[in-house]
Formats: sequence, C-alpha cells, structure tokens
Amino acid sequence: MSQQLSRVVLIGQDIELRIVSLIVRCREVAEDVLLFDTGSVDDTLALAREVDCEIIRFGERPSPSGLCRVLQSEGHSEGVTLFIPVSPTWKLSDLPLSVNRAREGWDIHHLYRTDGNGDVEEVVLNETELGHLIVSKDGCSALAELETGTTSASLEASLKVRLVKATEAIQLPQRQSLATASRFAQLFYWMLESKHPLLLFGIPGVVLFVLGYRLSGDLASMFTELNSTSIGVTLITIAMTLIGLFAMMVALILYIMGKQVARVQHQYNWPKGNA
Repeated sequence: MSQQLSRVVLIGQDIELRIVSLIVRCREVAEDVLLFDTGSVDDTLALAREVDCEIIRFGERPSPSGLCRVLQSEGHSEGVTLFIPVSPTWKLSDLPLSVNRAREGWDIHHLYRTDGNGDVEEVVLNETELGHLIVSKDGCSALAELETGTTSASLEASLKVRLVKATEAIQLPQRQSLATASRFAQLFYWMLESKHPLLLFGIPGVVLFVLGYRLSGDLASMFTELNSTSIGVTLITIAMTLIGLFAMMVALILYIMGKQVARVQHQYNWPKGNA
C-alpha cells in the first residue's frame, strides 16, 4: 500500500554547494524538509535558512536510535520520515530510489553498510553506517527505545521491517558536472546564467580593444599612399578600438551600479523578487 512521504531529513555538514538544490528537490517529493546539521562551519546553515528549512543541531554519530530520539524530541515523528546522510559519495540521482522505498509502507527500512559479513538479523543496528533510513511513527518509537548493542531481532514482530545491506555501486567514468567542477567553471557558469555585465560587455570590449590597438601599430607600414582602401581600414581600426574601449567602460559602470543597488537593497531590506 502506497503512503505519502511526510518529511525528508538531510544529515550532513559543510554542504553549501548542494544544500539549496537538495532542499528544493526534496520538497517536490515530501511535505517537509529538515536539516540535521552535524557541525557545519561554512554557509550551509545560512543558505538553509534563506529557503526556510528548519535546522536541528545533531552532535553525535548518526545512528538509527539517535536520529529517531531527536526526531521525537523535536515533535516530528508523525507520518513517514526518510533520513538521508549527505556524504560526498551520495548523489541526487539516488533520491528517487529512497522515495520509492518510503512509499511501500515499511515501518522500518534500513539501507546500511557494515564491515561484517554476518546474517542480517545479527547486525547491531546502531553500529552500521547509514545508507538511508525510513521510519513510520511506530517504527520511530521502536528505534528510539532500542538499546545499545541490540539487533533487528529485538524489534517487535508486528512491525514491518526490512534491512538491506548496501553494495558498492559500479563506478563508471563520467564527465565532470558543473556542480563538482572547479571554482572558475562555477563562476563562469554563474556569469552566463546571470548575464553578468563583465561577461556581456567586458570580454568583447577587451577583444576589440586589443585587436584595434595591435592593428593600429601596423597601419603606417601597411599603406604607403592615401586611397579609399587605406582610409577605410584606418577608420575601421579606429572604430574597433573605440568600441572596445566603450564596451569595457560600460561593463565597469554596470558592474559598479549593480553592486550599489544590491547594497541599497540589503541596507533597507527590499524584497528580492523579480520586478
């Protein structure tokens, strides 16, 4: 029986480059999104607040019992909850699989990693590395009361429980995306998307100015007599140089004006919506 996903809990730290896209994507599949921050020192928390995501400090190692206890104490144990640890190896493309598992009606669905090769029923739940964890209200209560060192065999038989040991995914060579590219590539992509004046006017202006300047130095030796051809080339070279210089000035002026407008908006808390 399919059930609606109530919330997604993101667990991680220092994920400023991914946090906004993660929250936006998770809100498309769940009613609410929480962030269990494990000690961020970058702009992760500030960016999460900008998109109205509730932040809960989580200062311990993520374990099924610890996560469920904090979820209960914060009053978010109703419905179905999907816990996702955002590690460097976790990808947004893994989210649909976890969401589909959350809609299958499990009280506890635990995707885990462990160094041992024993039976699933002998695995100590709180000693596993979390892949994802799906809990209903009853499953959350059962895990919150789970004692240290206990296995899945200690859970009530009435609960619908499934433990799945994760296997290493096959690593295929892939092209580097803009999300993981260098800082320069991210800056260049942002300039393209935002139609930055330094890119729209500055780069063409520099190219035209340099070409015009280089050509102007050869005009005296290229033409030994004054005719329509020499005059035309001279005028084109002068125009190219002036247009390049003008484009660079426009780029700098627009860039400075944009900074001043942003400062005024920030000072008076103007809304950032599109006009």
